[in-house]
Amino acid sequence: MTRQRLSFLTPLALLGLLAGLADLSRASEDEDYYMQELLTRDQYNKVQMLEKPVASIPDRNREQPSQKPGKKVAKGGRQTDKTTDDTKSVKTANKKAEKTKKSPLKTPNSISEGEGHYSAIKHECPPMGLETLKIDDFQLHASTTKRYGLGAHRGRLNIQAGLYEDDLYDGAWCAGRDDPLQWFEVDARRLTKFTGVITQGRSSLWSSDWVTSYKVMVSNDSHTWMTLKNGSEDLIFSANREKEIPVRNIFPVPVIGRYIRVNPRSWFNSGNICMRVEILGCPMSDPNNYYHRRNEVITTDNLDFRHHSYKEMRQLMKVVNEMCPNITRIYNIGKSHSGLKLYAIEISDNPGEHEAGEPEFRYTAGAHGNEVLGRELLLLLMQFMCQEYLSGNRRIRHLVEETRIHLLPSVNPDGYEKAFEVGSELSGWSLGRWSNDGIDIHHNFPDLNSILWEAEAKKWIPRKMFNHHVPIPEWYLSKNASVAVETRALIAWMEKMPFVLGGNLQGGELVVTFPYDKTRTQGVSREPTPTPDDHVFRWLAFSYASTHRLMTDASQRVCHTEAFAKEDGTINGASWHTAAGSMNDFSYLHTNCFELSMYVGCDKFPHESELPEEWENNRESLLVFMEQVHRGIKGVVRDLQGRGIANAIISVEGIGHDIRTAADGDYWRLLNPGEYRVTARAEGYSFASKKCEVGYEMGATRCDFVIGRTNLSRIKEIMEKFNKQPIRLPIRQLQARRSRARRLGT
Repeated sequence: MTRQRLSFLTPLALLGLLAGLADLSRASEDEDYYMQELLTRDQYNKVQMLEKPVASIPDRNREQPSQKPGKKVAKGGRQTDKTTDDTKSVKTANKKAEKTKKSPLKTPNSISEGEGHYSAIKHECPPMGLETLKIDDFQLHASTTKRYGLGAHRGRLNIQAGLYEDDLYDGAWCAGRDDPLQWFEVDARRLTKFTGVITQGRSSLWSSDWVTSYKVMVSNDSHTWMTLKNGSEDLIFSANREKEIPVRNIFPVPVIGRYIRVNPRSWFNSGNICMRVEILGCPMSDPNNYYHRRNEVITTDNLDFRHHSYKEMRQLMKVVNEMCPNITRIYNIGKSHSGLKLYAIEISDNPGEHEAGEPEFRYTAGAHGNEVLGRELLLLLMQFMCQEYLSGNRRIRHLVEETRIHLLPSVNPDGYEKAFEVGSELSGWSLGRWSNDGIDIHHNFPDLNSILWEAEAKKWIPRKMFNHHVPIPEWYLSKNASVAVETRALIAWMEKMPFVLGGNLQGGELVVTFPYDKTRTQGVSREPTPTPDDHVFRWLAFSYASTHRLMTDASQRVCHTEAFAKEDGTINGASWHTAAGSMNDFSYLHTNCFELSMYVGCDKFPHESELPEEWENNRESLLVFMEQVHRGIKGVVRDLQGRGIANAIISVEGIGHDIRTAADGDYWRLLNPGEYRVTARAEGYSFASKKCEVGYEMGATRCDFVIGRTNLSRIKEIMEKFNKQPIRLPIRQLQARRSRARRLGT
């Protein structure tokens, strides 16, 4: 029998044995069902011997006592200077899968990648979920640990250490001893086809620790281990050359087992054995597996679950627009640093028009180009709303007919393209975060907090300055200011549209943050700094977090260092970490729009295979938060002739933050349920006040105002009409008045 035929039959034989042992489900969950039948040393060696020998290169890392001189390193583990993959140009399974897609609304069935170093085509499996927390802490083990905060549970790809490293939240697994006997182990809890390993060094501001080479071992019982071979020698993979850039190694042949170990063989000379790891693996079919059934999340939505390049994003928006031409409109708000247009899609029953009395809502994503999940969620949301509107979904139809919705999926397309080119597992924590000119767009807005707080300290409000619509300082508007072109485009968009509520989707955590984002006390890195609308913001944040599948789950493991679930998945931005010039603070202080940040997942750039589950995690939250734009009061401020008054000020007694009416005199004021004394005033008009009650049911309470001109404003208007000169009456009128005065005098 030929080598190719044997290599084809071996997996089938393994699956056959697996099916024959399905009746062992009564065994304990941690018991290895298939140890004797499926993965013996002989079977493993047969599979290895059937493969073509792998070319190797010398190990340039420092040798350990257990290594023989002249030991070879598999070419599959090679790391080049310019990439972190084992190929000449890094191409992820995500990008290769895109070539197979013909319809923008279809999902791929399989992904494969060919490696030039090997004769066989290897099927690369997706990440098992160390980074996304699908693999829980109890599935991670290690030979030794330096301390609890550096235990195996911290050995997850891209996990971040706190600013002040401590015994609880450090940035890697670190072995208790530095020798070649150490290992990091993952228990898949079921038979799994392992295809590769991704590694990083330790996340730390103070230490430099990473592994430079390692072996890989698999087992079915955690006692008998088989090391991956390069012919007759152990296969040694090259690992990291610094601590942040992920390095991926694909196995020359997929291996099947339940347990997998990474055994460091060499490490940075001035550091210790520390690793962050992701395992690439495909679970073998087993309908009786308890853990798989418990954690499985399936979506029934027929959407395009994949990562989209800039061109593909534009094409998908066009497809949605063609499917729903009566409720969608594509437009752009400006261009990026490299000239890419910042496309937005509007969803409304009258796209392109602001309807008086209809609030405007926005979602933005991708201000940090490497935080990709939010971008894809908005692309999924626009598809979902189009499909559901066409199918007659009452909830979606009501939302579309009563709201003008704007979705801006990619604020920083330049940064996204950098991360997309490298791929979901290899972009690390920061590649593509900033704009092309190195600016963090989300924190690039003018610091209006300091201006407002200084005015309050000098008691200038409301005599010299308003408590809202704080003007942008002149220095910020100059051409020489360090302001990204994307930020300027956002500001122009925010000033043009009368947005009421907005959310910007970010990644790397599971929490919703609300203003203020900057601490009021100078020099303090974190302290609660509430806005006058703190109760409203807390409700808005909770409306998203409480309907998310994971944010308020008390059993959910922390993503990095903060247990936000204990705070209902929400936090005041300044309580987390101070940040001047945030989009949230600017939106609140310069416009009418209440803006919040949704950190929608621990993994900034999840693998394509994770998108359906992430969509299920966030779908209801995305819809519920949009519906909150209809909570509070709304109305129109008119003059005595029934004309709407633009720029009128709406004040709520007891809340030191006002809003203003739009061009047609209509306004929307977000408020929690209760009774409020509301006042409307405008320059040149008298003011009017009334009580407005907000109920618990969804739908804003109508609260209209009619205000008349003041006598002083009429006099000023007449004076301006005559160029501020004394009013000269015609001679006849003047003579008539004099004669009338004489008669009265007589």
